[in-house]
Amino acid sequence: MEKIATPGAVKIYFERRELTLILGVYGRMVAAGEWRDYAVDPLGDRCVFSVFRRASESPLYRIEKQPALARKQGAFSVVAQHGQILRRGHDISAVLRVFEQGRFAIVD
Repeated sequence: MEKIATPGAVKIYFERRELTLILGVYGRMVAAGEWRDYAVDPLGDRCVFSVFRRASESPLYRIEKQPALARKQGAFSVVAQHGQILRRGHDISAVLRVFEQGRFAIVD
């Protein structure tokens, strides 16, 4: 069965600048040996960048862009493995500071 695209349906994606900032954080965490894999999922109302310690596990963190919340809480958020929102805001670079060294520690 074919899906018919509705004219008003807009897919949400990360812009180049946003993805560059996310991949910068991802690269630092890979170099530190903490993260090993990622996935980008454009969902209906948001886009999610998930990071994994191992590809077979559930994501450690999800970096989400949800434009519907842009005027309220901010379009960007970092969500932990069990659903806790670690940071939310309007500016992705400010939201990604949650991963700065010394401010955030990964616990086994």
